[in-house]
Amino acid sequence: MTATAPRFGPSPVRVLLAVTVLVGTLLGALLAGASPASAHAALTGSNPKDGAVVATAPKEVTLTFSEQIAMGDDSIRVLEPSGKRADTAKVRDLGTGGTVAYGVDLHAGLPDGTYTVAWQAVSADSHPVRGAFTFSIGAPSRTEVAMPDEEAGGGVVGVLYGIARYAAYGGFILLAGGAAFVLLCWQRGAAVRPVQRLVVQGWVAMTASTLAMLLLRGPYTRSGGLGDVLDLGELPAVLETKTGAALVSRLLLLGAAALFVAVLFGAYARTSPTDLPDDASSRSGEDRATQKDLTFGLGIGGTVVAAGIAGTWALSEHASTGIQPGIAMPVDVLHLLAVAVWLGGLATLLTALYRSPDVERRAVRRFSTVAFISVIVLTVTGLYQSWRQVGSWSALTGTSYGQLLLIKVGLVAVMVGVAWISRRWTRRLADVSAEATEDELADVSEEADGDKKGTVGQDDGTTSDVDPKRAAQLARQKAAVATAERRRNRDADNERSGLRRSVLAETGIAVVLLAVTTVLTSTEPGRTEEEAAKGGASQAAPARPAGPAEITMPFDTGGRNGKGTVRLSLDPALSGANDMHVWIESPDGKALDAPEVKVSFTLKAKEIGPLPITPDRLTAGHWTASAVQIPMPGDWQVKVTVRTSDIDQTTIDKNIKIG
Repeated sequence: MTATAPRFGPSPVRVLLAVTVLVGTLLGALLAGASPASAHAALTGSNPKDGAVVATAPKEVTLTFSEQIAMGDDSIRVLEPSGKRADTAKVRDLGTGGTVAYGVDLHAGLPDGTYTVAWQAVSADSHPVRGAFTFSIGAPSRTEVAMPDEEAGGGVVGVLYGIARYAAYGGFILLAGGAAFVLLCWQRGAAVRPVQRLVVQGWVAMTASTLAMLLLRGPYTRSGGLGDVLDLGELPAVLETKTGAALVSRLLLLGAAALFVAVLFGAYARTSPTDLPDDASSRSGEDRATQKDLTFGLGIGGTVVAAGIAGTWALSEHASTGIQPGIAMPVDVLHLLAVAVWLGGLATLLTALYRSPDVERRAVRRFSTVAFISVIVLTVTGLYQSWRQVGSWSALTGTSYGQLLLIKVGLVAVMVGVAWISRRWTRRLADVSAEATEDELADVSEEADGDKKGTVGQDDGTTSDVDPKRAAQLARQKAAVATAERRRNRDADNERSGLRRSVLAETGIAVVLLAVTTVLTSTEPGRTEEEAAKGGASQAAPARPAGPAEITMPFDTGGRNGKGTVRLSLDPALSGANDMHVWIESPDGKALDAPEVKVSFTLKAKEIGPLPITPDRLTAGHWTASAVQIPMPGDWQVKVTVRTSDIDQTTIDKNIKIG
């Protein structure tokens, strides 16, 4: 039969492969030039603020985040200029009304100078986050503390964890997509050894990568040291986290997947059709019913197991946080299943085209339909995920997540274009399996004629006896020559060769696409990055006063040692909760230990107050009160009553600006 190749212009596959290389190069340049990917949660505020100079030492340091995070007692460290710990190492959850905030108490009597705040945590989408900033008490000073320059989850452990994540995605695609290709498109492929190896290799890759991530999870989110990988002491803490539970669940589901694979390539393969053209008529009705039942059972069971495995990603990564998680998680499961069916089926088809001499045209056409449906599901779910994670047009082009998403969309578009070329080749693909069967029947007929002639010759006594070993050797050689001839004919088939090249191009693009998708899952979504940037901008140029407000008032009670000065500090001098400190000093600057001190706040413009405050004596001449509630901003009158003896006391007042 003479085959005519479809014409697409000069060297279309070479052009597409060149485009793939170009896209990969651009991706590499983007990733090399971009800053390391941050995780979902971002620091949006702190008190004291980054770079702030406060007059007196704060009682605590608080941090505010854009998303939920997991913190331990040692997750926030405040270090003195000398490097000594200035905090109590007890992190408190201060979040209220949807605000995610944590704080750590500081020791009393801290010296002046520049302090370093270093923090690390795990965001709700499983990625480690950390950072550091400085503030100063009194005035900035030199510090012995070095700011960390390595991103969370970096180093060798971060690279290994990223490879394991990529292998897990790849293994899932081969496992789920290969099985779907067999059940939906090519049932006879269950008995084809290269297809079996491909699916089993996907299971092995996914199982090994999941175990590796369990061992790497502790160092990845905490120490970052490669030597801690074998420290199983951190494993119980990992298992208590959401990500640890997801990884363990994935291992259990992979056990069920192993049973599925055993049945698919065992009992199901034995009931699948054979290569013979009359197989459909020779198979009994009972065999066909058994295969139909197995196909239905494996389809239902495989879908449940695959959806469960996909759910382990949805429950522990981006889909589980942010807006609309109840919708985002099932959408993410559908997205992952569609990716697996499309890309995994593509890899299985490529394997069949190169390793199986007679994959039917019918199987290729079925996969074309399945791939088309998968692309539709990918488009719908991808649009929703893009809106949810990006949120705005500016984030689409102005954030790392948006730029990677544009690259992913471009790769998908190129893949769809190559798939269209593959579909054109499929339409022209002759049913090679039928031709091969005819050739085999012809060879069998020739062998039968030869045997018949040999038998007749022996009966006539015109031929001599033939050595049986020599005859068997000649038969094996003849079979090998026939097989090689059929393979040469297959390879020479223009349509099949063109289809192999286009599918190979699709697979190459799919490898790059999977890499981009893996990076996307560890990149801070554009919506969150913009919100964090806005929060940082508002911090950089605050409209309200930053740091404590302080007033000084002289007093004289009229008695012995009754003269002195009151110094009052209110931090952060904003409406809401404030920390108040009162110092009383004698004229020579020494602490004056008065028996009693009372304070009240009055906002005359709004006729609020007086609000009485009774501070607690901390040390000689120092009184303090925490959580002093100021209901609204304004010019408040502060009255301080000082008693220096049983009968000598006075009340002084002064206004203080509260923002």
